[in-house]
Amino acid sequence: MITAPAPKSTFQAQLLLILAMLLVSAPGLAKADFKAGAAVVDVTPDKLPVLVNGGMTSRSLDKVKTRVMARALYFGDGKEQLAIVVVDSCMIGRVLLDDIKALAKVKTGIPTDRILISATHSHSAPASMGCLGTDADPDYVPFLREKVVQVIAAAQSAQQPARIGFASAEAPAYTAVRQWIRRPDRIAEDPFGNLTVRANMHAGANWDDAVGEAGPEDPQLSLISVQTREGKPLAVLGNFSMHYFGDSDISADYFGLFSEGLKQRLAPDSNFVGIMSHGCSGDIWRRDYTKPDSWDPALTIDTYANGLLDIAMKALEGVQYRDDVSIAMAEQRMTLKYRVPDKQLLEWSQRIMNEVGDRLPTTQTEVYAREQILLHEAQQAEIVVQALRIGDIGIATTPNETYAITGLKIKAASPLAHNMVIELANGGDGYIPPVEQHAFGGYNTWEARSAGLEVKAEAKITQAAISLLESVSGKVRRSYGLPVGVASETIQSLRPAAWWRLNEFTGPIAADSSGHHRDAHYESAITYHLEGAQSAAFCGANATNRAPHFVGGRLRSRAADLGTSYSVSLWIWNGMPNDGRDVSGWFYSRDNDHGISAFGEHLGVGGKSGHTGTLIYQHGQSAEERLAGKTEIPRWVWSHVVLVRDGEKVQVYLNGRLEIEGKAPSVAIEELMLGGRSDNDSNWEGRLDEAAVFNRALAADEVAKLVVQ
Repeated sequence: MITAPAPKSTFQAQLLLILAMLLVSAPGLAKADFKAGAAVVDVTPDKLPVLVNGGMTSRSLDKVKTRVMARALYFGDGKEQLAIVVVDSCMIGRVLLDDIKALAKVKTGIPTDRILISATHSHSAPASMGCLGTDADPDYVPFLREKVVQVIAAAQSAQQPARIGFASAEAPAYTAVRQWIRRPDRIAEDPFGNLTVRANMHAGANWDDAVGEAGPEDPQLSLISVQTREGKPLAVLGNFSMHYFGDSDISADYFGLFSEGLKQRLAPDSNFVGIMSHGCSGDIWRRDYTKPDSWDPALTIDTYANGLLDIAMKALEGVQYRDDVSIAMAEQRMTLKYRVPDKQLLEWSQRIMNEVGDRLPTTQTEVYAREQILLHEAQQAEIVVQALRIGDIGIATTPNETYAITGLKIKAASPLAHNMVIELANGGDGYIPPVEQHAFGGYNTWEARSAGLEVKAEAKITQAAISLLESVSGKVRRSYGLPVGVASETIQSLRPAAWWRLNEFTGPIAADSSGHHRDAHYESAITYHLEGAQSAAFCGANATNRAPHFVGGRLRSRAADLGTSYSVSLWIWNGMPNDGRDVSGWFYSRDNDHGISAFGEHLGVGGKSGHTGTLIYQHGQSAEERLAGKTEIPRWVWSHVVLVRDGEKVQVYLNGRLEIEGKAPSVAIEELMLGGRSDNDSNWEGRLDEAAVFNRALAADEVAKLVVQ
């Protein structure tokens, strides 16, 4: 049977239908109905003076230097819709934010768990929540509530077909670690009269008091750029980890200057919206205490913001845009306990506050006494963690002042290609130091609403954020690992019995990279993921080698099968002044724990009791029989050390040169410790990195291969 051909018009219609079906079904060809909108609303108070957060005691301001704003982005893909809001505020409480989200849902239809609202953390912005000695401003809170709902609705109303891209750049000159570890003999007093402050903000300003930074910085400036389908700029959302610059009168700080600067540089005569959100910077500020000569006290906030803008503009030149993206968002609410006062501390606090009466606290002691009572009354807090995905871009949130290492953890584990972490989002629940840093004390741990959550809060919130990123991406998290550089290949070629790269984000396990599964165990009093030795050599040009800082704790392993011929190679970085104590620090020990026997051995750096700043080797209990080197090891500089034992023959190399040579009885004790001595006397105060143990005596030419610059 022969059928007549269909009329041309019918044939064309069928062809168009087939093509449309292919576009819908073919992977990568279907385009989501991606739309975006942006808006900004002025939230500067119209009633002055206004209470302002950011200080220990209550204060108010009655002049406006720069207007404070609420800036919003709206995204939709035809199925989902979400909003991101960044407010020029020090912090905003969850209860107020939940109220705003509920009102916004009524007005816009956006579900409350699809709305992200964060604060920039300007210390010169109106107070919308109580913190330390400052209460929320009663007149400003209802004003802010209305304005934030308004900006969400305005961003939704401005939606149009759009495209999106991501860019990032490094800006290390604009951020630095402010949390430094104090010397063990320079521990300071907390507000309760106890000597607990082993680490604190700005302790690095006096080098004689400090041994090094307490954690890493995150110098990444992340940028999400949104344009119309025709390529006209709509908005840029930035994210950077720097606490605040500091400004006078009511001000949006550098966050506002950066946001307005983006508009002036990209699209001054348009409705473009620039936004700077707050990255993880609870332990971060702009002054680099490792480089005091680079500190410019005359640096202005305008110069700082413009320098950061220069970096952003260059990064934005390379953005690749997509308009076929879908969106997803997820939220988790959890209840965390406060670290509440015991009976004795509560009674102390109540006695103080009974004397204060109805007035606000005016001293640090009064502030923290009031905080104990408030924590006791509250007992726990509900906190909100969110993650969202826009194409292959991920955003995670914490409601806290989060340390830089936490942001690095989340971004490293995220299954998405591009990431930023926004802190002080959906609440203002205070500092959350990593679990191990609670032991160091300091302002960021003193129990208050600004730092009161349970010790494990950081670990729980970090895992929640990563899990939510898995949910919105539909992919499993990434495993963290360092690339292998030339120096790493050299260690592998010498066949170590164990090799601890020491690049972990946290303990207690130090992974063995030798392939022999001899993991070691970190004790407490160690902090993690600081910059390690010789990054380019160990990790290649595009990665940073990482190392732990030992704050009196040790790394422990067993050496059951080393025999009497063995070698230990590691990089050392001493934080103590060479004459700071009798022995500057022991960094290697092979002996029985909790004591020092007649049959162990120990390697360290001498102090003021003798051999100041040089390598010292001790066998047994006698300090008089120590072997010592002649070369003084500089403080805060990476040096390479190799101990070679061949029976009774002892050799110690420093940076490839033989420094110590002598004889000592063989050692057969299984316990092996790095970062301290077996009896915990003068344990290491500094970093160690790339520790490798060999079950043979390395030759001089093999030792030379391990030295890299």
